[in-house]
Amino acid sequence: MSVTLQITKSNVAVLVLSRVEKRNAFNSEVIHELIQCIEHANTLDIRALVLKTEGKHFSAGADLAWMKSMADNNYADNLADSMQLAKLMQVLAASPHPTICAVQGAAFGGALGLIACCDIALSKDDAQFCLSEVKLGLIPAVISPYVIKAIGERAARRYFLTAEVFDAHTAKQLGLVHQVTGNLDCALDNMLQTLIDNGPVAVKAAKSLINDVANKPINDDLIELTAERIANIRVSDEGQEGLSAFFDKRPPAWQL
Repeated sequence: MSVTLQITKSNVAVLVLSRVEKRNAFNSEVIHELIQCIEHANTLDIRALVLKTEGKHFSAGADLAWMKSMADNNYADNLADSMQLAKLMQVLAASPHPTICAVQGAAFGGALGLIACCDIALSKDDAQFCLSEVKLGLIPAVISPYVIKAIGERAARRYFLTAEVFDAHTAKQLGLVHQVTGNLDCALDNMLQTLIDNGPVAVKAAKSLINDVANKPINDDLIELTAERIANIRVSDEGQEGLSAFFDKRPPAWQL
């Protein structure tokens, strides 16, 4: 197994890809393992899902041997492989839990899809990024919906077409990552604590709200949806506890 899933004492699921000798590149087996672990984590009552890798590099993207084997396959086999990668991106992006990825070293090709699918992305200050597909005569097709949503069409027009390598600070300017740090472990711990201090039901409801509101026209249906969401959570047990704790000047129950 190249992928492990562990639950911490803080009730956080940590998903780790460990193919250090291959720079954490993924093939069909790794994709299958990642899908299984993420689907399992999505069913758990956890506070967050963390995606990280071992070794010097986050991920080199697709494994070269896997790409060579796909080049020898017919269209139907290539489509089936691509649909599995698409499923990986979809199950990660659709996770009901807050998702965080921690990026170190090189993140190339499909690895940027994993980063873009996470809610929060943290990067080591010396990390490097590249949408490298066109150098191989390919395109970043399966990851494109998530990467374009993260960095925008204008930036995609440059980096999809040029396959330039860009640094962590540029990745932050583009919106691919949220924070650049010299101490990735410390930044991850701090971000997890920030999430855990918040109401667990509210955090998941806020994520669902984003998914339901983003890119929608502001009309009567959307206005009614948002009004219903805040009304529902105000009368919920967690909403009542959060408001009571605020006015009583005490920590809410989920922090005790």
